[in-house]
Amino acid sequence: MKKLLLMLLMAMVALAAFATGGQEAPAEEVVFRMNNGAEPESLDPALVSGTVEHQIYMGLFEGLTIYDPESLTAKPGVAERWEVSNGGLTYTFTLRRGAAWNDGTPITAKTVVDSWLRFLAPETAADYAYLYGEAQVVGAMAYNSGEAGPEAVGIRALNDRTFQVDLEVPRDFFADMLGHYAFAIHPLHAIEEHGDQWTRPENIVSNGPFKLDVYVPQDRIELVKDPAYWDADAVQLDRVILYPIDDQNTALNLFLDGQLDWIQDVAPARQDEMQAHPDYVDNPAFITYYYEFNNNIETFKDPRVRQALGMAIDRQEVVSRVTRQNQFPAYGITPPLPGVYPAVVAFEEDFDMARQLLAEAGYPNGRGFPQFTILYNTSEGHKAIAEYVQQKWKEVLNINVQIENQEWGTYLDSRDNRDFEIARGGWQGDYVDPLTFVGLFAEGTPYNHGDWRNPQFTRLLNEAESLTGQARLDKMREAETLLIQDGGVVPFYYYKTQNWIDTNEWGGWYPTIQDMHPLKDIYRN
Repeated sequence: MKKLLLMLLMAMVALAAFATGGQEAPAEEVVFRMNNGAEPESLDPALVSGTVEHQIYMGLFEGLTIYDPESLTAKPGVAERWEVSNGGLTYTFTLRRGAAWNDGTPITAKTVVDSWLRFLAPETAADYAYLYGEAQVVGAMAYNSGEAGPEAVGIRALNDRTFQVDLEVPRDFFADMLGHYAFAIHPLHAIEEHGDQWTRPENIVSNGPFKLDVYVPQDRIELVKDPAYWDADAVQLDRVILYPIDDQNTALNLFLDGQLDWIQDVAPARQDEMQAHPDYVDNPAFITYYYEFNNNIETFKDPRVRQALGMAIDRQEVVSRVTRQNQFPAYGITPPLPGVYPAVVAFEEDFDMARQLLAEAGYPNGRGFPQFTILYNTSEGHKAIAEYVQQKWKEVLNINVQIENQEWGTYLDSRDNRDFEIARGGWQGDYVDPLTFVGLFAEGTPYNHGDWRNPQFTRLLNEAESLTGQARLDKMREAETLLIQDGGVVPFYYYKTQNWIDTNEWGGWYPTIQDMHPLKDIYRN
């Protein structure tokens, strides 16, 4: 009997070998499934403006530099190396030999020049064009504003493999900024051929670790490993599936059911339960939650109104009773950078002072105060905060406020078009410097959604940008303090990132202060 079983087993092995041509059966595809939070605005790097889109961008595309998965500092991407000269004012990048799109079209230094100029062109109307101003790229904002032509921009191709940039002032973090999609390299030949249809699955050309395989709007995006990528051997995921789930309970249930490998944030009602989950990972974050007022509305033009509303919120109550995610109450806009930039404390909650300021503005005990609406994008967490504020402003100031949610794309359009009265905002620093927060509220920037203006703030910010080192940071603190004290923005808290991922199963994923996680580096243990 044993002999018969052995013969049967040998026959089965031989049959299996015959079926696979004598080769081992192919390894199971390594698939990583994640919730990306919302439907992306676009896949075109020139037309997007959120973390939802950035996650997809890091899979599909690669700029001159990419992010180190642990430190988020610059690693070589399309550029294999770079040099800094002229007292920190000139960066020279050497592109990889054979750099190309996944259809074989070469990527040259001229491709980089033309891509950056496409992004900066006034007709593109890219939200993040202002980032070139924060990077201090010579002539960039003059071209973007229409005050000069493209020849004014301090970028050039010295030859096919050498790209050079001139800055107005030294920027130690400049190379780190280039992983952002604002500095993307665009497949201009595909854009020329297909126009605004170039990002469709059948047309898209990319140069990142993955390529687009499936895109079903409002359902999922599937990326597959791209064998044409220069560092394909280092990419260990075969497929990444990103789901645009904006309902936190739905995403959580899918995670608990084993259908998602990574989620970020859960609804407040599930916080206690999920913070005890073995896959919970938290970390202080370079992210701030805040509210903005539309300063084109007459009532909000009065700084006393803005100040009163900001003082009538108990931030400790928000983080301990509403969000329950162990965030840090914020009285400034820039999260602290230990040893570099301590948190600004520009005011404190004071309900009596809030009532007094509102009365001085002409609304004693809230009488005559117009009814306004708080706008937020669909999320149980945002809803809970809006309901708290609605209740608190009624309790402290005796004013009535409505709340309204919109799906991500509609909400972004409403904020961009200033079609709101009070809107929730959140900002994740694009690079590790206070300018990425304070600069949001400079006059004319697209992220100053409330159109707040203050000549003294403008002067302080300009003075800061003319300085270096500690003097620059000190002047930046002056500008930030003025911003907050004038009610230009109402901060709530500094985030702790919240993620649920089994780091015993998935390696290459690290908690970071910007909560960015390049898909290229994730692998199954």
